[in-house]
Amino acid sequence: MFRKIQIATLSAILSLGAFAAAPTAAKADGIYFSFGQGSGHAGIHLGERHRDFRPRRQHYRQASCSPRRALHKAERMGLRHARITRVNHRAIRVTGRQHRDRVSIVFARSPHCPVIRWR
Repeated sequence: MFRKIQIATLSAILSLGAFAAAPTAAKADGIYFSFGQGSGHAGIHLGERHRDFRPRRQHYRQASCSPRRALHKAERMGLRHARITRVNHRAIRVTGRQHRDRVSIVFARSPHCPVIRWR
């Protein structure tokens, strides 16, 4: 019985020694505790990761130009009282006022709403 306790104590000391040497090799940031609305968390953080780490966002292909997007772009270009006057499968026409003149801008339906005609 005494022999089993000796073996268990010796293995515990060796494992603690190996555990103590591991963070210096991995350059650990330390021990963290978290208490919040949900459940509390505790643990050891190993590795070099910044606290403000965020995973990369995937870039999605932008969809074709919608009438809402064309109207918003026309307003950003300086068109006041802008409204959509014509929509078809190739182009979107937005009409409004600019410097007391009536202006019509035609946008293509491709991504980023390129301007086709401005009159």
